[in-house]
Amino acid sequence: MESRVLLVLGMLFLLCLTKVSSDLKKEKEEDGELQLPNELPIVRDGNRRLMQDIDCGGLCKSRCSVHSRPNLCTRVCGTCCVRCKCVPPGTYGNRELCGTCYTDMTTHGNKTKCP
Repeated sequence: MESRVLLVLGMLFLLCLTKVSSDLKKEKEEDGELQLPNELPIVRDGNRRLMQDIDCGGLCKSRCSVHSRPNLCTRVCGTCCVRCKCVPPGTYGNRELCGTCYTDMTTHGNKTKCP
């Protein structure tokens, strides 16, 4: 009974080993060096979630382009974007598309923070 278990575990180990070695062969370039994938997942904070990076600067610039105070709007939008990983589409409204993180963020005076 023990020999069967050891045999099955050994076969699983060999199967996993061949899978890993075949994956490495696929990633090799013509010159024989290993190449890492172009886009690695980004791990942030202690909760170890995988989050995508977005272009907060460009998105906030377009969001605040018609605002009466574009510099202030861009700065606040950047803060909201970094925290919530979202900027609503358009130049006004659509805040609910980014979820509660974006809609519930407030200033010290309990006014909505995110534009």
